[in-house]
Amino acid sequence: MGERRWQISLWYVLAAVFFLVLLYSYGVHEAPQEISYSQFKALLNAGKVTDLVLTPEEVQGRLTDLEVGQILSAEQVAHFRRWGQREMRFRAVRVEDPKLVELLEAKGVPFAGRTASTWLMNILSWVLSAALFIGIWLFVLRRLAGSGGPGGLMAVGRSRAKVYVESETKVTFADVAGIDEAKEELREIVEFLRTPERFRRLGGKIPKGVLLVGAPGTGKTLLARAVAGEAKVPFFSISGSEFVELFVGVGAARVRDLFEQAKQKAPCIVFIDELDALGKSRAINPLGTHDEREQTLNQLLVEMDGFDPNVGVIIMAATNRPEILDPALLRAGRFDRHVVLDRPDVRGREAILRVHTRNVKLGPDVDLQVVAQRTPGFVGADLANVVNEAALLAARRNREYVTMQDFDDAVDRIIAGLERKSRVMSPREKRIVAYHEAGHAVVASLLPNVDPVRKISIIPRGIGALGYTQQLPTEDRYLMTRSELENRLAVLLGGRVAEEMVFGDVSTGAQDDLQKATDIALAMVSRYGMSEALGLRTFESERRSLFLESAAASRRDYSEAKAAAIDAEVERILKLAHQRVRELLQAHRRELETVAEWLLEKEVLEGDQLRSLLEQCAAQREPRTAAGS
Repeated sequence: MGERRWQISLWYVLAAVFFLVLLYSYGVHEAPQEISYSQFKALLNAGKVTDLVLTPEEVQGRLTDLEVGQILSAEQVAHFRRWGQREMRFRAVRVEDPKLVELLEAKGVPFAGRTASTWLMNILSWVLSAALFIGIWLFVLRRLAGSGGPGGLMAVGRSRAKVYVESETKVTFADVAGIDEAKEELREIVEFLRTPERFRRLGGKIPKGVLLVGAPGTGKTLLARAVAGEAKVPFFSISGSEFVELFVGVGAARVRDLFEQAKQKAPCIVFIDELDALGKSRAINPLGTHDEREQTLNQLLVEMDGFDPNVGVIIMAATNRPEILDPALLRAGRFDRHVVLDRPDVRGREAILRVHTRNVKLGPDVDLQVVAQRTPGFVGADLANVVNEAALLAARRNREYVTMQDFDDAVDRIIAGLERKSRVMSPREKRIVAYHEAGHAVVASLLPNVDPVRKISIIPRGIGALGYTQQLPTEDRYLMTRSELENRLAVLLGGRVAEEMVFGDVSTGAQDDLQKATDIALAMVSRYGMSEALGLRTFESERRSLFLESAAASRRDYSEAKAAAIDAEVERILKLAHQRVRELLQAHRRELETVAEWLLEKEVLEGDQLRSLLEQCAAQREPRTAAGS
């Protein structure tokens, strides 16, 4: 605010100077009447001119009286009369006239010469130069200081943490759902901030640092703010990337400033989001480490060791990559308490949906338990997006409240993408897509221990999806057996095999299915030890990220012969799955044809309708089998 106030006062000064210049030019000296050079010569010949001043650009003088006949116009004469007899000044632009001086001497008119006055231009040029210099200087300082606030360059080392007081946090444990175990872990922190004497009396020390670990969107930041809201203490929030700056030493200075501010406002909570941006292990890429980042990390370690835990400053941090954090951050006395925020189960998802639908008008047919069952693997951020999308769809359809159909469409939109009914497929392409999706659905319905099919659609969605088959898990799964993985492989290959059987050719539509099938088969061999040929061994030397999908390959610590054996085993698993699916679909060709024809006619097939069609086909096959026997 101070910088803004100073800028406004500077512009006031410039405006005042300009006003004074104008006042001096037009107020102190009367404004001369502009006349033509021919009128000046006529007045001179008529003896009406006195006190003449000659400059290279113009001629200035006075009139003796206003008895000028037809020389001046009525408007010009009126101008002179308005100023009075004493102010009959005029000026004319000078033209090349070598005989002017002789004429003046002949008429006896006193005259004087004067150079062109440049004092106004000098003042303006000086003012403009000064303003330009000050403007450039302020711009440079602002660029150097970034968003450090007032203080110019000296503010670079200040902490950029946003401070939320009790009235601004407005988040409590009632706003957090689906992570009950994590909330219970943090209630102890709240109790310490509320009644620290209860712990100090027995000589106990609260953990200095609490590390929240979980997948993106699980509510790590929300939970940290809820702790501050429950304890009713100030909340410092900053991202790990905001410490590191272009200048060496700035990150360490910001860490020191952050802890100084926290000590002044104790008891309080300091929350560092995305800690991995700051606390990455110093052993990773030792030749390519960034000195500034290491200095900042070292300063953070020193500050966490330096302050008294009884002061009441709790350091909380969040990350979704705990495996790359520096071990010095995780030792006892620093971030020694780890709170894991896992993906919510079906009950947790229902609780999260109830939190996000507090201010949403729900229809009588909405069952949040069913919505929770249809969103396996969704985290809190995904469920909030589902509720928002459903509300937007209901508003777009001019409804008074959100219905179950809106939630179903919102889930489909988030999972498969936006419907693209404008994309027109040829009859041949539509037929291929119908049989492809029918192959997935029939295989998924015939195999045991497979998630039941909820919906099949051949309406294009998203960027490249021409159709999809959605399966709905009946329960949350945390383990997969080998037979279940083999069944999942069969479902993925069902679309490709259906195309081979019906059309005698294959299309590019199975690209994503083949990629997922290859990943599962490779994981069975290299990670899960499910290959009898290769034995009980894993072939990954680096630990994968717990919460993030990484496309980077692990470093190999096995021979080329072993790599060839892994490739051969993956191919064998995929070939067996392909053969199994082909035999299954050949035995149930009637079901495949029935489902595909329904899709070609209706475009969408619900799970209950699919099971009804399969039951009808099975009933038609049983009498024929009995007659044959």
